[in-house]
Amino acid sequence: MTIVRFAPSPTGRIHIGNARTAILNWLFAQKTGGQFILRYDDTDTARSTLEYAEGIASDLSWLGIHPARVEWQSKRFPRYDALVEKLKAEGRLYPCYETADELERRRKRQEARGGPRVYDRAALRLTADERAALEAQGRKPHWRFKLDHRVIEWTDLIRGPQHTDLASQSDPVLVREDGTYLYTLPSVIDDIDFGITHVIRGEDHVTNAGVQMAITQALGGTPPVYAHHSLLVGADGRGLSKRLGSLSIAQMRADGLEAMAVVSHAALLGTSDNIHPCKDYSELVESFDLAKISRAPGRFDEAELRGLNAKLLHMTPFDAVVSRLMGKDESFWLAVRGNIEKLADVEQWAHVIEGPMQPVIAGEDMEFIAAARVALPPEPWDGSTWKVWTEAVKAATGRKGKPLFMPLRLALTGLDHGPELAALLPLIGRARAMERLTG
Repeated sequence: MTIVRFAPSPTGRIHIGNARTAILNWLFAQKTGGQFILRYDDTDTARSTLEYAEGIASDLSWLGIHPARVEWQSKRFPRYDALVEKLKAEGRLYPCYETADELERRRKRQEARGGPRVYDRAALRLTADERAALEAQGRKPHWRFKLDHRVIEWTDLIRGPQHTDLASQSDPVLVREDGTYLYTLPSVIDDIDFGITHVIRGEDHVTNAGVQMAITQALGGTPPVYAHHSLLVGADGRGLSKRLGSLSIAQMRADGLEAMAVVSHAALLGTSDNIHPCKDYSELVESFDLAKISRAPGRFDEAELRGLNAKLLHMTPFDAVVSRLMGKDESFWLAVRGNIEKLADVEQWAHVIEGPMQPVIAGEDMEFIAAARVALPPEPWDGSTWKVWTEAVKAATGRKGKPLFMPLRLALTGLDHGPELAALLPLIGRARAMERLTG
């Protein structure tokens, strides 16, 4: 079975970039009949909070993503500790005592001599007495994984054939001086233990793949299949990192955007498919293919997302929003949905229909509006009333086109734009219309 994972750190809420990764994983799982695991990378216990974790879960649920399992790295420290001891016993993890300043000076010397800026494995040449002396000075070791100097090759489902020459990489630090874990080792162990078959993530992690595959193999596991998607940039081509607060999923929810507008935009952004609103996941799942994802950065445009949100609402049936319409009926929804960008905009049109509102009647239109008031048909009104009325007004005044329609719109709604008056007029009703035409 295909098993994928989304692994946020609960040190903040997820933003559109994180959400895109989650959505791509969810679509892949749905397409292949697989499972989606939510894994909280909360080994940083000082910064990780339950509040953020619950917020992430709420955001994913709003996006229509429902994990088959939820895992917490903070609950798996005994497992990580056991495998660390195994790697130490096998000589794959070795202690290093250099400080950050010492390492930086060494890298600069190597660079000045024209050598690569990789760790020179000096710690492997320390004797037991030398290590004891360093520890007696109060130094505590960090632990590096000893890479085999070989080339690892794999096929990325988005980027195609890839390779990493491990000889060109520094042995990665897996355990800090204080005994805490960096991201790499817990992630690899979890992928093995949870049976992760595919890892779909941002291309900023592609340089980690070869090392993670090497560690996976050292632990007796089978590396997952990788797919590294491009990252998002703003409409101006610049990175989104400085604006992630405003692009959080929580903020988009608060701003009144529809979940499927966000999902549609994130899923189709940077692919060969046109960006268009999808009412649910079924269409996205049917057409989903990682091969459609471009290697070029996806351009995220907030204005485009708002436009997509409007398009989604314009095609949304009454049954899908009835519980959110403050008791309004289907005729109201069908009349106004084509003129809203967010669902909250229906409040404006409810006010236009029900009032109170101030009609706008220009001085030169007073006689025309008076004639229109006289021609106002009796109720009951329906979708044909507007045409019957305007034909009568046209015959009485000789006006036609915009000089006829615009003064009526301004008098009835106070606005020069809005829903078709054929649909709006029956909702306004004869009594309110008569009052507004009186001025």
